[in-house]
Amino acid sequence: MASAFAPALAHSGTAWHAVEPTAGDFRRLTTLVHDISGISLNETKRALVTHRVSPRVRALGFKTFGEYVDYAFAPENEQEMVRLLDLLTTNETQFFREPQHFEFLDNKVLPAWREAADAGRRPRLIRAWSAACSTGQEPYSLAMQLMWHFPSDQGWGIHITATDLSTRALDVARQAEWPIDRASQIPEIYRHEFMLRGVGEREGRMRATRTLRESVQFARLNLNDEQYDVTGPFDMIFCRNVLIYFTPEGRAKVVDRLTRYLAPGGLLFVGHAESLHAHRGELRVVSPTIYERVAT
Repeated sequence: MASAFAPALAHSGTAWHAVEPTAGDFRRLTTLVHDISGISLNETKRALVTHRVSPRVRALGFKTFGEYVDYAFAPENEQEMVRLLDLLTTNETQFFREPQHFEFLDNKVLPAWREAADAGRRPRLIRAWSAACSTGQEPYSLAMQLMWHFPSDQGWGIHITATDLSTRALDVARQAEWPIDRASQIPEIYRHEFMLRGVGEREGRMRATRTLRESVQFARLNLNDEQYDVTGPFDMIFCRNVLIYFTPEGRAKVVDRLTRYLAPGGLLFVGHAESLHAHRGELRVVSPTIYERVAT
């Protein structure tokens, strides 16, 4: 999953005017967002934040940004804080994004795991975590690839945990349904095996098969939390195109926490613009943007 920031659509109907934050209100909002989520918003994001949040400020009847910030971050208004974070994160993703990662699995990792299982050196169980799953394309891509290579009728089990900060994105992901034009992102062998074409009122849509849907479990998770409510260890963790929104210090803490949930020899995949050279800890590079937890 990658989160980016973009202005909201203009309000329909009558003329709509943004509620402009004062410099102090903007700093307070961005500081609170950073403290809670780890997302770093600098002054260059002011216009984007204004356009994203202003409709909510007006919808609740507040006259100033400051009044809304007071409300959204009050302890009794946790759901509003969650909604605000949803407004600030737009989830950009697609099936089999950054294909070099899936090619690395195909060519290097999955054959080795099969060989190890056949020799009795590892169980026929693969556990993966999509740690910034957006609207679901990433974990379902992983599920398709793993289920194709390791079918259940050969005794394999595939368990995928998928988490995201955005409740809005998770609602879409759980439905496992997308416009049919997204089918072109999926290799043909997987598309025929794991996707259903909509008919009647669902024409123009596609949906993951029940077997594929059941292999992925979704939950909300904040990567800025000190502890993660997931059960490891995982054979692989995908945390792609989200670390770029953290400060260097915040990024290092997230990577350290993620590493705790990797099995020895497990793999961490990050985005193409996310280098971990400054804070690898127990990780070693095995390919660009792919890191292995060193067995200790």
